[in-house]
Amino acid sequence: MAGYGYYRTSIFTAMFVGYTLYYFNRKTFSFVMPSIMEEVTLEKDDLGLITSSQSLAYAISKFISGVLSDQISARLLFCSGLFLVGVINIFFSWSSTVTAFTALWFFNGLAQGFGWPPCGKILRKWFEPAQFGTWWAVLSTSMNLAGSLGPLIATTMALSYSWRVTLSLSGSIAIGVAFLCLFFIVNEPMDVGLANIEPGAKKGDRKGSTGHESTLKELLLTPYLWVLNIGYLVVFGVKTCCTDWGQLFLIQEKGQTALIGSSFMSALEVGGLLGSITAGYLSDRAVARYGLRSHGNPRHDLLLSMMGGMAISMYLFRVTVTTESAKLWILSLGAVFGFCSYGPIALFGVIANESAPSNLSGTSHAIVALMANVGGFLAGLPFSTIAKKYSWDTAFWIAEVTCAVTTVTFFLLRNIRTKMGPVPKKED
Repeated sequence: MAGYGYYRTSIFTAMFVGYTLYYFNRKTFSFVMPSIMEEVTLEKDDLGLITSSQSLAYAISKFISGVLSDQISARLLFCSGLFLVGVINIFFSWSSTVTAFTALWFFNGLAQGFGWPPCGKILRKWFEPAQFGTWWAVLSTSMNLAGSLGPLIATTMALSYSWRVTLSLSGSIAIGVAFLCLFFIVNEPMDVGLANIEPGAKKGDRKGSTGHESTLKELLLTPYLWVLNIGYLVVFGVKTCCTDWGQLFLIQEKGQTALIGSSFMSALEVGGLLGSITAGYLSDRAVARYGLRSHGNPRHDLLLSMMGGMAISMYLFRVTVTTESAKLWILSLGAVFGFCSYGPIALFGVIANESAPSNLSGTSHAIVALMANVGGFLAGLPFSTIAKKYSWDTAFWIAEVTCAVTTVTFFLLRNIRTKMGPVPKKED
């Protein structure tokens, strides 16, 4: 019988490859946006409508998926979502109107929501709690891999063939990999005759043993949950502003070439990859050193440092980049912003999981993820509307100030009670 090492390797690899394709096919429209605009007339508010439709659907779907991942097979959720994402990208490649683009990207957002929540659930089942943050962060780098290589691959494909061929091919690959993931992914160790990793779990008892199972009401009444919600909303929204609109900002307002724009996006994702891994590893070391307490969290110091870095790098990107700016400077700013934004994104998910009662960890993550995707929605049509009415510079300034204010507020609240749900009297 194969052991934990074999299953951990095969399962993690399948989820990593699968989620890389999830993310690539989520961003294909943004990757080939300049090529589409050469063929189809699209205004700024049209672009915002299309991207916001996906963000809205994704927010709803990811919340539902997070709750469902505690109730049904996470493996089936993950694979079915990837299959649908591939099909929708193929249909998108056959379309040519704003209405069709918007409708299909909305359905893409719905299917995209089936990706990450099952990953988090499966990770918690297969990996030791002390390693959870690190493996969560490593898996999240699949987004950075797709985001860094995606613009270059998609732009090259679109220039060599067409944007339609690019979406059709990426969708077809996603469909094929969905079937492979169905074969390699296993929900939990007990499904293959191994002991469950989670402390206190017994065969036939999937929730583990707890003296008191917290209620949803107790979770929702925890102030710290809402601190995480607001922080994640702003961080994810600001990050999405840069990943969705940074390329057009450089081209339309800073006089840079399309190649510089796509290179900036790639640098941002490479920085994000390093930021995610660094955040997971260093914050795990902090937890190992200080332990999880009922008030404050050892991961806060790193989280706040990275959020501050986001605001500073965004300010430099908006103010210092001109037509004459060196390519190295532009790419460096992209890498630093990516490092400082993807780190907090990884940490917010980990903190939401570990701070919640075990029976509501999936729901806790679903709630903060919902708020994050509200931020993603605000980075779509509302953000592009501000850019259309005023300028890209004004829109990015608003995002920059919002990030800075949120960072200061989170700093002031960093030592509030972080253990969600009821706290035993001995911890009070």
